[in-house]
This record gives sequence, C-alpha cells and structure tokens, in this order.
Amino acid sequence: MNDGALRSLNHSARPAPGAERRERADRRRRPWWSVVYGSFNPRRRRPARRLDDSRFHPVDWYSAHLLAVSIGILLLSATDAFLTSYLLLHGADEVNPVMAVLVYRSIAMFAVVKMSITGASIMTMVFLSRYRFMRLVRVELVLYAALAVYIWLIGYELWMLKGSSDMQLL
Repeated sequence: MNDGALRSLNHSARPAPGAERRERADRRRRPWWSVVYGSFNPRRRRPARRLDDSRFHPVDWYSAHLLAVSIGILLLSATDAFLTSYLLLHGADEVNPVMAVLVYRSIAMFAVVKMSITGASIMTMVFLSRYRFMRLVRVELVLYAALAVYIWLIGYELWMLKGSSDMQLL
C-alpha cells in the first residue's frame, strides 16, 4: 500500500477500546462561557424531531414576547403588593387566606413571598410554554391570562382607591 492510503486509513480508523477520545479542554470547566455562548448561539429552538414522542423536550431559545409578558406580570405583581399594603393600612381586608396570614404578620415577608411565588411560577410557565396544560390549553396562553388578571386586579385596586374619599394614593 502507498503511504497516502495508509495515512488516511489510520486517521479514519476508530480509536482502540479504552483509548482517550476526549479533548484536553473540558467545556464544563467554564460555565459562564457556556451561558454567554449559549445565549447568543442557541441550539434547541424547537422540540425534538420526533414530535409524536411523549417525552419532555426542552428548548433553550424562547420567544421575545414571553419575556415581555413575564416582565409585565412581575411589574404588575409588585404594583399589586404595594397597592395591597397601602389599602390594608387604610382599612381594607386581605381576601386571599394564604396571603392574609403573611400580610398581617409582616408586610416585608408578604412582599418577598408574593414576588418569589410569582417569579418561580413565571419561570416554570415560560420553560413549559410550548406544552399544553391538561392537554387542553397551551401554557403560553395561561401566561397571557395571568397578565390579563393582574391588569384587572390593578384596575380594581385603583378603583377602590378612587372610590374611597378618605384614601389618597400617597
């Protein structure tokens, strides 16, 4: 055999069993580089090729409108916490029994728990936005519904402030 053919056979051959095949630089040793690189060069924009497969298929690139909806929900949630505490200081009652336990003990704890629960819920719903809730409604639509409910709630709280003559906002 000539030397060129022998060299190409040697390069295309698989390594011997037990031989080290990995590169020297371990990509897992640079987690921040992976986050930055993956943010600008996403690989999984759609679920796996086999859509009939019922397993979970995560993606690492989400639509920009989900970011806008998420930020809107968080801002409205913070506004709701502020307006709720203001209304409570002026004689209103907390209707939510879970939050009532917290709000009457500590307003700060109420705000922390409210924002934590809201933030964790939003992150979960964005992560699962391509799936259906109970096989009926896309989770993305549930996010939009949460945004609409918060808009209605803020409107209601502002109406309560306007309707009461003894309560003035700030």
